[in-house]
Amino acid sequence: MTLKTALTASLLFVATISLSVPSGAYSEKNIITSAIDSLRLDLSPVTGEGWLPYPDYNDRKAWDALFGDAAGTMIAEGEKYLGYRWKVIPATAYLEYERSGDRQVMERPYDENRMALNMLALAELAEGKGRFIDDIANGLWYTTQMTSWVLSAHQPKQSSARALPDAREQIIDLGSGGLGASVAMIRHFFKNELDALDPSISAAVDSSLYRNIIDPYLDENLHEAHWWLAEDWKPGQIVNNWNPWCNSNVLLCALLTEKNPAVLERILRYSAQSVDRYLNYIKDDGACEEGPAYWGHAAGKLYDYLKILSYATAGRTEMLLRHPLVRSMGEYISRSYIGNGRVVNFADAGAMMTPDNSLVYRFGQDCGSREMTDFALYLLYDGESFSHPSVTPGNDIWRSLESVRCHGTLSKAADSLNALCGLAGSSAPEYDGSRPSGSQTLASLREDVPACTWYPETEFAYMRNGSGWFLAAKGGYNNESHNHNDIGTFILYINDDPVFVDAGVGTYTKMTFSHERYTIWSMQSSWHNLPEINGCAQIFGDEFRASGTICDIRRRMFSTDISGAYSDASQCSSWVRSYRLGDGFLEISDKFSLDARVAADTVNFLVHGNVTIGENRREVLVEAGEVIVSLHYPSSLKPSVAYRTIDDPRMTAVWGERLARISFVSTPDAPKDGKYVFRVTLAGN
Repeated sequence: MTLKTALTASLLFVATISLSVPSGAYSEKNIITSAIDSLRLDLSPVTGEGWLPYPDYNDRKAWDALFGDAAGTMIAEGEKYLGYRWKVIPATAYLEYERSGDRQVMERPYDENRMALNMLALAELAEGKGRFIDDIANGLWYTTQMTSWVLSAHQPKQSSARALPDAREQIIDLGSGGLGASVAMIRHFFKNELDALDPSISAAVDSSLYRNIIDPYLDENLHEAHWWLAEDWKPGQIVNNWNPWCNSNVLLCALLTEKNPAVLERILRYSAQSVDRYLNYIKDDGACEEGPAYWGHAAGKLYDYLKILSYATAGRTEMLLRHPLVRSMGEYISRSYIGNGRVVNFADAGAMMTPDNSLVYRFGQDCGSREMTDFALYLLYDGESFSHPSVTPGNDIWRSLESVRCHGTLSKAADSLNALCGLAGSSAPEYDGSRPSGSQTLASLREDVPACTWYPETEFAYMRNGSGWFLAAKGGYNNESHNHNDIGTFILYINDDPVFVDAGVGTYTKMTFSHERYTIWSMQSSWHNLPEINGCAQIFGDEFRASGTICDIRRRMFSTDISGAYSDASQCSSWVRSYRLGDGFLEISDKFSLDARVAADTVNFLVHGNVTIGENRREVLVEAGEVIVSLHYPSSLKPSVAYRTIDDPRMTAVWGERLARISFVSTPDAPKDGKYVFRVTLAGN
């Protein structure tokens, strides 16, 4: 029996079905509404809340089985919030967004309150003794008395255009939708216990859900404020993670609150039409142009939406979870994972993250991806054995409860792997060398991930060689969701150590999503692995695009003409950036043609580590962790290095205190036509 065959017994695999998907940007697929129309769904049974796949609060045997060995941890976490003092968010906390651009001063107490409410509820579901009910009631009561559930950074979408909530108008954003979903679910589980305290609590919850979620969602006058609905989508407009994120939360609120089947059907159909616009916008290759950090909010929230819909329709829409596009969107997270907590981080994405293994596993089960379920198990390895998963913490109670439902299955799979390998914590006999080792098992869990992946519509290329080198490169255009001006850039990791990097994004402020966005250094092409052509950097805008992008994954080659990403001032008619990943090298070439030479070219590389410019050889040494590489450069270019101090906590957590930019500058009178070739090897090779 092969190792792969042995592992099969630990995993649930659902075969995918084949559906045709047209290619091209924003194609009218409309897969959700088409399914709803064909099924002629009757939502009358849904209004009784019996669709929710969880036991009643008082069914202690069922909850004990669901939580399993995670119950003690969940109760202990909830105990930290017993007697919690609910944090008041003053007017000045909202106004600070206008005054300084700081959104955290409002979001921190908001998130702490939401976390407290969710953890108290989860602890009570795990224990069932009533110890947490008073604090849950306090949290619900406080929440229902808030003027608005919307975050300060998103309030300016209201008619006043101010950051302070206007009680005369309610809109829906990521914060209000998520908080509404939590409030609705908590009311569902504990309604009898809350009514025993005072029925006014449940009445206040219902009233606030209609005021903050259901009524605004159906208000046609708010369609402009609710841009994420993509109601009047036009070419050039972005449809991003807000769409499935908000729609999934609204649908959940409605299914748990609305008793009128006609209204509920209206909400379901309206949400389906909106989420279809998101799927129409997504490229047919399934890549997340927002980056892996947003995968859980983009593809992950699409999965949540489809799963909620499947539950509510007694599984009749389950086939949507197995649509090829949905599966491709899911597998993007597995393929974007480099190793050791590092991921491909184009756009506003951090370079370090640990995907939610429960979400990955459930998504993989439902879409029929062995690659994803294997990846979820891979993420459970702690260096010694495959650990039992924890219940997903945080402020998303739907995700937490779904991870509770998955806990037993995932724990058993981890136990099977430990037994297979004779690892710590298993009941298998002492390891005698005849079974696979932990490292062999880990490798097998990544066998289904292709060495190279090409996303032809999004224009992302991922390539691995047999020497532990990982290259990611991109084409695309400079108005992608969470865009950086980065057409043609790349990152390179060797044995999971970052060498050539993308800095990512700092802590969000008002500037991040304003007309000043591209004054931020990490958004600029000059701080990516890209050239300044004739003294010019890349420009933001939908029209600034790559062209002629090709990828040959068999030969591990990628190239794209990036001249279209620069203004006319660059005088550039062609600039083809190419990458070739060999078994022990990376070759980077820039073949260019200018209409006129008006300034020097500068080719920049952003690296993580210490840089030494050689005196007698045309090479620059980069010491990055355990790796030292040599960057060989053309004799016509002059190298220099500048270190960038990193003081933003979101970035220092990834890169430490600094990054280095190596710049190679041509002479001001360099030829108009030419080629720059750089070669990266391990030092001494």
